[in-house]
Amino acid sequence: MKSKSGSGGLVYSTEAGRMCPACRQPVAECTCKSARTLPASDGVVRVSRETKGRGGKAVTLVKGVALDEAGLSALGKQLKAACGSGGTVKDGVIEVQGDHCERVVELLKAQGRVVKRAGG
Repeated sequence: MKSKSGSGGLVYSTEAGRMCPACRQPVAECTCKSARTLPASDGVVRVSRETKGRGGKAVTLVKGVALDEAGLSALGKQLKAACGSGGTVKDGVIEVQGDHCERVVELLKAQGRVVKRAGG
């Protein structure tokens, strides 16, 4: 039998989607401050290319951007439009379909961010 300790409990509901573990409300209606904290970042945005688990198709990953969820999705939309491809924002990581590392690095540097190319 699972115990309902402080870190356990409901994480996802088919009615409301993702749930905040602290206040047990949908993340969009969260009343506590735990869901509003920004991810820890060293101030460097890392851009990499990945094919693992994607059927050999390349995806450009952008990690380490210190923005809230709305800011990340807006930046993701801007990067996807500039690259002319699709993508998504998952768990604080922007994914752009295709190998667009150089273009993404140029766009982020033009915005005044510190950018490093990660990986090979």
